[in-house]
Amino acid sequence: MAIVSPNIEIRAFPSVIKYVVLVIVALVLLSWLNPFVVINAGHRGVITTFGKVNPTVLEEGLHFRIPVMQQVREINVQIQKAEGDGDAASRDLQQVHTKIALNYHLIPTRVAETFQLVGDLNSVGDRIIVPAVQEAFKATTAKYTAEELISKRPEVRDQISQFMKDRLLRHGIAIDEFSIVNFRFSESFNQAIEGKTTADQLKLKAERDLERIKVEAEQKIASAKAEAESLRLQKQEITPDLLKLREIENQRLALEKWNGQLPQVTGGSVPMINIK
Repeated sequence: MAIVSPNIEIRAFPSVIKYVVLVIVALVLLSWLNPFVVINAGHRGVITTFGKVNPTVLEEGLHFRIPVMQQVREINVQIQKAEGDGDAASRDLQQVHTKIALNYHLIPTRVAETFQLVGDLNSVGDRIIVPAVQEAFKATTAKYTAEELISKRPEVRDQISQFMKDRLLRHGIAIDEFSIVNFRFSESFNQAIEGKTTADQLKLKAERDLERIKVEAEQKIASAKAEAESLRLQKQEITPDLLKLREIENQRLALEKWNGQLPQVTGGSVPMINIK
């Protein structure tokens, strides 16, 4: 049976330590260099090689990068909310203030371009969206009077929305939903609108009262005409024969009521002769 020499075991032990040390060093070096990157759901990765933006966009999942040379920026492409205020003048020179709310997202295939143009994408709202809201609002309200801004609100909203879509699309930003929270005008204009509304209501009430009076007058005229027509028809039906017939009927009724006795006295100075 072969016997292992203790000297051989002693010489083999340093070799094992060397391999272990090499593995540990490799793991530390691999962790420090970090050649792998994970892109989370709802995000995209932008690669920069020594600061230069690579047009290739990394999808969700695990990806390899060249250590030291390349850096990966993870960009959120989920729907985000932004609000902006706008002050402008209407076509009739009324001061108008509005508050606009919108949901937007970065176009996933263009995040590298957006990052190159904008830089810090956390400031997209302040640097890109708010100025676009103000410009869109001023350009649109100048086309309408203050009253039209109220009465044509859906049309105004659509025009502002389209203006902003065209403006933001240049920066790789898409609008999902858009709404005008409110319009606010000067106090004098609000009072003028309230006065006009009151006048319109009074005018409408007067028109309704006039219409009611006209209907009642027409009803009275129609009733009078019907009554006159009835009298006219009755008059046409009265003929000499009818009068003679009425006279005979009256005499017959009188005879039916007579008890057979003649009156004893008549009016005047001549007495009735009693034949008895």
